[in-house]
Amino acid sequence: HGDEYEGPIALSKLANMLDASQVRGRVIIVPFFNYPAFRAGRRTSPIDGGNMNRVFPGRPDGTVTEKIADYFQRYLLPLADYVLDIHSGGKTLDFVPFAAAHVLPDKAQQERCVAAMRAFAAPYSMMLLELDNVGMYDTAAEALGTVFVSTELGGGGAAYARTVEVADTGVHNFLVHAGIKQGEPVARETMFLDMPNNDCFVTCEDDGLLEMCIDLGQTVQAGQPVARVHNIRRTGVPPVEYCAKIDGVLAGRHFPGLVQSGDSLAVVAVVVDD
Repeated sequence: HGDEYEGPIALSKLANMLDASQVRGRVIIVPFFNYPAFRAGRRTSPIDGGNMNRVFPGRPDGTVTEKIADYFQRYLLPLADYVLDIHSGGKTLDFVPFAAAHVLPDKAQQERCVAAMRAFAAPYSMMLLELDNVGMYDTAAEALGTVFVSTELGGGGAAYARTVEVADTGVHNFLVHAGIKQGEPVARETMFLDMPNNDCFVTCEDDGLLEMCIDLGQTVQAGQPVARVHNIRRTGVPPVEYCAKIDGVLAGRHFPGLVQSGDSLAVVAVVVDD
């Protein structure tokens, strides 16, 4: 997505700093996956409206976005044993900085992905069950048997020093873990989280002004208000209150101050033991 910047910064730095003498194998660095979207500062391509993370495996005779996906599918992904896909929340969402591995049918592959997620050493580590994975880059990579790790490192359409540092350290650790880069990993404590089902998501059903009731990283109990949406058409109308459906930690939130029906207001993740 073109409005997520920690990955492009970290990978641009890696391309400048990585020395061939440090590398065993091959490192393919793509700082700007959907380049038209990146140049426009948009989540999707300004050329065809394509969302790169929903068009895989792509088409060689398709739209610009589909052609890029097809090139990755047929030429780049088959070269990779490990894949790191660095996301953040873009202009519309903000997240606690986490690395993620998916629940997979192949449990041996899943364990390899979990080990790489742990090695990334983000402040939070998340297990994800993708409920709708059709067309995702993640799915395309995992179907080839790769060790795949994704991230969400902040958001709001900007990069912060703290989240760029998480990306820098995570990229180094990931490459060391894969046996590709020489060096020692950087150790960091992580909180383990799980998103097991749709109850993790709090979705807006109104248009209005957003008031968050808790901040990212804070604990929340089922039934506790996480957000209020205030009427912007008339005064004197009580706000609509939205509550958590499960106990957990606020892992993600809507970023802009105005919301619309259908927007994701909050993401609550379950804290799990290591």
